[in-house]
Order: sequence, then C-alpha cells, then structure tokens
Amino acid sequence: HCNFEFDLCGWKQDENDDFDWNLRTSGTAKLATGPVTDHTLQEPSGHYVFIKSSVLQLPGQRARISSPVLSRRNKNCKVCAGVILFYYYMYGADIGSLIVYQRTMSKHEKILLKLTGNQGNFWQRKALNLAGDGDEDFQVVFEGIAGKGPRDGIALDDLTFSKEC
Repeated sequence: HCNFEFDLCGWKQDENDDFDWNLRTSGTAKLATGPVTDHTLQEPSGHYVFIKSSVLQLPGQRARISSPVLSRRNKNCKVCAGVILFYYYMYGADIGSLIVYQRTMSKHEKILLKLTGNQGNFWQRKALNLAGDGDEDFQVVFEGIAGKGPRDGIALDDLTFSKEC
C-alpha cells in the first residue's frame, strides 16, 4: 500500500519518459488544477503524486511511474492473479490521458486502463485485475500524458495491491 505521505514507497520514476510524477500537497496547487485534499487524509496537507502541463511540457509528453517488481513465483499470485486498487483525480478543461499498464520484465506492456479527458472534480476509485498469464515477474506502470493547456492535472493516491501478490 502506498499513500505517498512520506515518499514514493518503492515506486520509481521511469527513465523512458519526458517528465516526472511529483509528490504534492493541495496547499501547493495553483490555477485550481488538482484536488482540494488528498484522498488518504482528506486534508490539504495530505500528499499524492501529480502531473501537470507547464511551459516545460508539451501536449502529448509522458510521465511514467512504476511499481516494485511483483513476483509470479508466489503461488497465490499465479492462482488469484491479484488486483491493484487506486484513486485518481482528473479534472480540468485541458486534461490529457492516464494509462495503466502491466509490464513484464521482458518489457512487454499490456494496457489495463486508458482514461482521457475530464473525469470529474473528485477522487475516483478504480480496481484493476492483474493478468495471471505466465510465470514472468511484472510491474504496474502509471503513465500520465500532458494535456493541451494549463487547466489540466492528473493525481494518484492510495495505490494498493491485493494481498495475493
């Protein structure tokens, strides 16, 4: 489980992208992009990870963050496949996209979810099944794609893997 209150909890910035996800509190929000509170504490001082377009990012540029490696050698993970639960926030007129992948150690990526555009001015919960194919270890990757203007921003909080994996 990662609530981002202290750090990235073993999640890593991907090297194959254009910019990074950043730890943030609502107190640092500007232009009303991003949530008023985090999801975990429901407080402006609570933390989450966030991307936003700026003069440094062009529309379509990508930020990626990947989970610790999950082992397929765990017999429960093979049988039950497992689930990742998370909360996302995508609000604004210029929102880009959020794509969630399952990536094997041989770099094969399978899209688990793709959301584009404004999804509403509130935190939303999503549960995704992790594919149980094969014996290869894997990671979950969140990719945020910059939108077309300053009224965008994508936030993630409370990323939790089911106990099977």
